[in-house]
Amino acid sequence: MLFTGIALLTMLPHASAADALDWNYWRGPEFNGISRETGLPDDWDPRRGTNVSWKREDLGTRSTPIVMNGRLYVMARAEPETAREGERIVCLDAATGKTIWENRFNVWLSDVPDTRVGWSSVVGDPETGNVYMLGVCGYFQCLNGETGERLWGFPLHEKFGLLSTYGGRTNFPIVFEDLVVISSIVIGWGEMAKPAHRFLAFDKRTGEVAWFKGTRLLPFDTTYSAPNLTVLQGRRALVFGSGDGAVWAIEPRTGKPIWQYRFSRRGLNVSPLVVGDLVFTGHSEENISGNAMGAVVAIDGSGRGDLTSGGALWRKDELMMGKCAPLAIGDRLYCFDDRAKLHVLDIKTGKAVMRRPYSVGGTTMRASPLYADGKIYAFGTSGWSILRPDPKRGVKVVKRKRLPAGEEVYASPICSHGKIYVATTSALYCLQDKTKEPGTVPRPEVAQEAPSKDEKPVTLQVIPAELLLKPGDSQKFTVRLFNGQGQLLKEAAAEFKITGPGEMTPEGVFTAAGGEGHYATTVEATASGLSGAARIRVVPPLPWSFDFEGLKFPPLTWVGARYRHVIREVDGSNAMVKISTIPKGARSRCWFGHPELSDYTIQADVKGALSDNKMPDIGLIAQGYTMDLKGESKSLQIRSWVPQLRMAKTIPFAWKPDQWYRMKFKATVEKLASGGQRAHLYGKVWPREEDEPAAWTIEAFDASPNLSGSPGLFGNAKDAELFLDNIKVTANN
Repeated sequence: MLFTGIALLTMLPHASAADALDWNYWRGPEFNGISRETGLPDDWDPRRGTNVSWKREDLGTRSTPIVMNGRLYVMARAEPETAREGERIVCLDAATGKTIWENRFNVWLSDVPDTRVGWSSVVGDPETGNVYMLGVCGYFQCLNGETGERLWGFPLHEKFGLLSTYGGRTNFPIVFEDLVVISSIVIGWGEMAKPAHRFLAFDKRTGEVAWFKGTRLLPFDTTYSAPNLTVLQGRRALVFGSGDGAVWAIEPRTGKPIWQYRFSRRGLNVSPLVVGDLVFTGHSEENISGNAMGAVVAIDGSGRGDLTSGGALWRKDELMMGKCAPLAIGDRLYCFDDRAKLHVLDIKTGKAVMRRPYSVGGTTMRASPLYADGKIYAFGTSGWSILRPDPKRGVKVVKRKRLPAGEEVYASPICSHGKIYVATTSALYCLQDKTKEPGTVPRPEVAQEAPSKDEKPVTLQVIPAELLLKPGDSQKFTVRLFNGQGQLLKEAAAEFKITGPGEMTPEGVFTAAGGEGHYATTVEATASGLSGAARIRVVPPLPWSFDFEGLKFPPLTWVGARYRHVIREVDGSNAMVKISTIPKGARSRCWFGHPELSDYTIQADVKGALSDNKMPDIGLIAQGYTMDLKGESKSLQIRSWVPQLRMAKTIPFAWKPDQWYRMKFKATVEKLASGGQRAHLYGKVWPREEDEPAAWTIEAFDASPNLSGSPGLFGNAKDAELFLDNIKVTANN
């Protein structure tokens, strides 16, 4: 894909020990939206510039910024509403707002609208100085925080099966020890072919997969409930709301579940708040029982297993807190519902403190509140309030105003080094009251992981947990043992065996078998009476050819294919059929192999059925582009990003149902005389029984090119089935 970095010569401190006033994670260093700083503004005015230290009108965004080592990092749209539009992470001098560097990248093979780009937030790692981000299409990167240089990265949609949808909901990475953890709905391969909300833990320095685990299968929604890294009963835990409608706590080093609390029939978006061993969260969807919509709950997080029955300290139904994380201040819980109304509850009982809720400003609220300097900074989409907790009335209003017309807030306010940062859809603001002396109050002691004398291994982890190799590649596996508290005991010698092609040495070095086949191998390691496994896909270099003869299922190594397609005899031979009855899977993509491939051609025989006078859409994917034979509009389209269509080319094409066609899609990268590059895409479609025409049916160009990408398929069978056969992928001459 296209990645560019622009660095400016601005000297700032190097990475060092964590600064107590830095805001490395979108909910702050305590994961609760609370800052211990004082001397902060009681008012601000974006029109007049009151208490506005600096403003960047080119950085309107929905992404919550972070601050680390004197730098502010934020995600935003790049070159919006142009043929080059993409996504970017921008690094600024936090004191002046001046750009230090920018790293931009394309959005490709995604249904996310351009207005929802920058949904997630950057996370910073004080130990290395690196920053991590997940783009809306699934591109995950580790960047050098000083220079913006990409250290490693993957398109998670192509390599693992991350689902990127029209809703735009994108989760937040989090750093713990030597890991960076990210999650999404994943429709993968093998036993992960069915959708689930799954977590991937990468080695934060190398990108190696340490563990890959999920919650219940077939979740209803994609979600953006950012995880809370905490300690429950002396045990490290990662607490989050899942796409399956449950709140989960898992071990951050292993991904092993600690407990779950089933809460909603839909996915959960609120980031849980943890106070001691209590977990507070909410939703605004259907409850798992009864007819009431929405609820806020206090879960006893000291338990184990399924806490659904009996695990709640209290629960308040019909409080529609489905987007914003709550605040805990003293013995009060401050809950902001989806209509921008504040409800103040007794933290021990859930009983309302205020007679009626307070309107923050505006009619909706998506930003989570900030508590700092004894004040609550709360932003509705079109208005805001600064509030002071009050023991009698719940809150007192310090200031309440509306935002300028057309300016909205989706990002959460943050605080760092005497300044408050607010991102709106129109600008990024740094707020500071220079008449006040900045200061801090001591941070309360936080719960620490209890030291354990338990030396008994309970969990065996094989690293890397997931691999994509080529024939002849070798990989050394290591084994780690963990105790019952999820604590690392040691790396251990193990006995290894494999199921599938390849060779494994006693020392744990796997070498992929040669040949032209696409296959999967499982590595199993045994030590201390425990076993664990890792998964390997081996995909050879081009050319590839698939005719589905002798197969009962789509190829095992294809990501996103098996749950959504079946093998069926069609017109006398086996074909792969995308059926219309898969829940939430009738419109989808799948990928065949290495995302580093470029300059190749994919070809397939295709046929569309007719149902209720409607036809499907059938597409081939090459290098991050789709050539789509569209059924409803009877057209042929080349595109990269569905809603934006920034470089798309569409022509009429009157194809017929129940007739086989041959599609051919060629992707190239051309060097320009100016020194730049562009993608040149060529497409052909013709009746299969006829000779291939000499001329291309359609051509398109992209001045902001995708430079690589896995071959794959797109299909929309919501209206009628589609059929595929004789798929070939070849390198361009």
